[in-house]
Amino acid sequence: MVRSPEDVKAVTEQRSLEITWEEGHIGRYPYRTLRGECPCAGCVDELTGVRTLDIASIAEDITIGDMQLVGNYALRINWSDGHSTGLYSWKMLRALCPCPQCAGREPGSPG
Repeated sequence: MVRSPEDVKAVTEQRSLEITWEEGHIGRYPYRTLRGECPCAGCVDELTGVRTLDIASIAEDITIGDMQLVGNYALRINWSDGHSTGLYSWKMLRALCPCPQCAGREPGSPG
C-alpha cells in the first residue's frame, strides 16, 4: 500500500507537481504529462481502458489552478483547461514517478 506523501506542491516556474514521499523520495511530475495521464472516464474509456484523450490536444503551457485532497488516497487537480474530474491516487502517482531512480523499477514496487 502506498502511503500519503509528506508534501505536495505545484512548482509553477518548473511547470511541475513536486511530491515528497514518506521515505524522502521526491518526484517531479511535468504538468502536461500529468494532465495526459488523467484517469477519469472522460479521458479513458471505462469499458476498454483505452485512453481517449488526445495528448497532442493538451496545451504546452497548461497549469494547475488548484488542488484538493480526496480522503487519504488521492488528489483532485483543477487544470487551466477547465478539466477537474480526474482523481490521481497516491498509488497511481507513485507508479508514474518520472525520476531516473523510479524509471527502471518494476511497476508497483517502491522507488
